[in-house]
Amino acid sequence: MTSGHCHYSMGGRPDPEPCRPQDLGKFEIISRDGEARIGRLHTKHGILQTPMLLPVINPNIRTIEPREMWDKYRVNGLITNSYVTWKHDDLRQSALDKGIHSLLDYPGVIVTDSGTFQSYVYGDIEVEPGEIVDFQRDIGVDIGTMLDVFGRPDMSLEELELAVEETAKRAEISLKNAGEKLLLNGPIQGGLYEDLRSKAGFLMGSAKGDYRGFAVHPIGGIVPLMEQQRYRELFHILLAAKSTIPPNKPIHLFGCGHPLLFPLSIALGVDLFDSAAYALFARDDRILTPEGTVKLAELNEWSCHSSALFPYTPAEVREMDKDDRSTLLAHHNLEITQAELARCREAVRKGKIWQLAEERSHCSSRLREAFEWVIEQIEESDEGPVGESALRLISTTDPVRGKSEQLSVDIDSRPHILHLNALLATRWRKPGSWWDGSEGSPERVAIISGVPPPWRETAIETVVSILLEKPRSIILIATPIGLVPFSLEDVSPWCHIDCSDSLWENTLDEYELNIWLDDLGIENTPIEIFYPSIEFDLDLDKNSTKLIRSWLDRCSIVDKLSLFCAISPSKSCNLTSNMSSRKSRTDRMVNVFFDEEHCLSPRLTDGALSLTLAGAVKLHEINPDPPPLFDNDQLLNELDHPGIPRVLISDDAIPFVEKGRNVIHGFVLGADSHIIVGQPCLVVDKNGSLIAHGIANSTSDEMSFFTKGIAVKIRDGNSKR
Repeated sequence: MTSGHCHYSMGGRPDPEPCRPQDLGKFEIISRDGEARIGRLHTKHGILQTPMLLPVINPNIRTIEPREMWDKYRVNGLITNSYVTWKHDDLRQSALDKGIHSLLDYPGVIVTDSGTFQSYVYGDIEVEPGEIVDFQRDIGVDIGTMLDVFGRPDMSLEELELAVEETAKRAEISLKNAGEKLLLNGPIQGGLYEDLRSKAGFLMGSAKGDYRGFAVHPIGGIVPLMEQQRYRELFHILLAAKSTIPPNKPIHLFGCGHPLLFPLSIALGVDLFDSAAYALFARDDRILTPEGTVKLAELNEWSCHSSALFPYTPAEVREMDKDDRSTLLAHHNLEITQAELARCREAVRKGKIWQLAEERSHCSSRLREAFEWVIEQIEESDEGPVGESALRLISTTDPVRGKSEQLSVDIDSRPHILHLNALLATRWRKPGSWWDGSEGSPERVAIISGVPPPWRETAIETVVSILLEKPRSIILIATPIGLVPFSLEDVSPWCHIDCSDSLWENTLDEYELNIWLDDLGIENTPIEIFYPSIEFDLDLDKNSTKLIRSWLDRCSIVDKLSLFCAISPSKSCNLTSNMSSRKSRTDRMVNVFFDEEHCLSPRLTDGALSLTLAGAVKLHEINPDPPPLFDNDQLLNELDHPGIPRVLISDDAIPFVEKGRNVIHGFVLGADSHIIVGQPCLVVDKNGSLIAHGIANSTSDEMSFFTKGIAVKIRDGNSKR
């Protein structure tokens, strides 16, 4: 049997290079926005960059030739049906003789389905679970699929339980027969029952073979839901299954291929899609757009352009021969699909995938209902599989953003906003002492309202006047997404909110105000609201003003160390007892010095902190012990301020990391559970000694699973320790 791999492509793209043998089946994250991720799946026929669509190819009917998909549309992977190939004698023999890549004339990654969907459509099929895996292995498939038991949404709980159990039983023989080179899909069934989907995710995610477990986990049994536009149930299933699927395994939404569903699916962690919609819709004279499906008969002009349709008018296309028209529309549909996936990947890179998902949700009432339901789950994060996935959506998201946050009247919550607000509620503390040297409880909460950022320019005189009048005043700023301590006025997204004036004017709802004050631990403090346009009669004494400004700067560093580095306010106060800073012309702190040593800098893009090596050493001294090793019983740290999170690496990696090389997955032995993606962490050895410091690229849970890719982006190595 031959693999069918060609060494070069005549007149097109170069053929892909196989991955290194030790990387086969590994998945790594390159960029992310919470659960949305751009990844690489390593295979025998190159790397699949995710998120991506695997176009369905029928070996008997090729509307667009696979070679053209590779050369023209840069489709790096496709999916075909191994059962259809196995059942037809000529195709089966040709595939066995030449290999599936030569049969389809396609050099990229080939994924195959097993016949499970055919069993759903036509009833029983004639192949055995081990037999179909053997066939996929023998024809040189890159990623095959085990023969699972399809779970229809209308099946009873008992029937679905049997389907999940039977699928799990087949996992062992399927992984054994796959051998060393065939990667396998391990589908997740379970119908509409979230506990059953969670159970299936655990069973399939923990299945082991002689060489590896399942490489990819498709969410199966969802085509009937998409056919009926039952999108809320679709995403309910996805969140339930994700609660137990290992984070280092790509998730494939089996049978989903409409561009409209891509943004929200990707935001929730889907990596792979597949569909024949590009061809099926074309045969029915329908075209795909990012906003939905359009019938050719209803168009006078193109509402969605592509290079395929640009030379023609809708009337000219309607006059074409049926086959020519179908082929033309299929090219358009594939092009639009690829373009929307590229748009989604760019949104992930820029931290805008949730914004894109919100925009697309307005294109369909059913999708809008599903989107609002998802937001509700994230906001409430109840117990159960869905609640667990919702919490993970928040915890895997970098809480700060360097770009403006566009909000609308009906959406003011996204995972990173919820994460930032949660950190504020759990880690922020009211000042322990005041600018004039006094101590004691605050006398009032002063809320600044009605002015836009940057508040250090638009509200500073009002803030100084408030503190001169009553030194024991807590200064908060009213924003459309909650109350913000003035000490954090430059943290994004709080300071980069882009919305209508009406949202800024309606920021002081009494009920929500009381909730916020309760979360901040100042619910029983008298409240006064101030508008910077109001002039105070107090003279702004220069010496007092200087003391106030210095105190505000120190509060800013203390509060940021608390939020982003989990350092307790009391320990942060000790660190900053002899603090000074260098400021920019816009009055922002650029460099912060402790005892005249440069230790950190507030990041100009988002207001969070960048440590220097000297700063990392000082934070390390607060908690010099190593973090816990990874084990199945590792518990979350319940302290609000457990100290800056640490990553424990193996001895083999130390010579490289201490010189500034990034920490690679596979060399991480343990990590603190409160690591925040995108925020500072320390890298230590098994004795707790500081090796380096950097920015976390993964959560602690992810570090325990992944074996490839960057775990920590190192800023400075501690080579002189």
